[in-house]
Amino acid sequence: MAAKKKASRKKYGASVGKTVKRVMDEKKTGTLRSGRSKKKVKSRKQAIAIALSEARASGAKVPRQKTASKSKKKTKRSKKA
Repeated sequence: MAAKKKASRKKYGASVGKTVKRVMDEKKTGTLRSGRSKKKVKSRKQAIAIALSEARASGAKVPRQKTASKSKKKTKRSKKA
């Protein structure tokens, strides 16, 4: 029995690619600034993250942002003498 192949879907919409291209061009020219601090963006990964964030805000088809999993807090036990 052969396993059925899952139908592939595009993860990102067409407008997202345009946004990423525009942001990467801004990074190359040195005009891309980060959010509140307005510091110059030096990292390629940070530039892509900014582009995806802008695309999400404009309502483009972008997958959900991965969130960090909550770690279980270890409780400190008091030693009894």
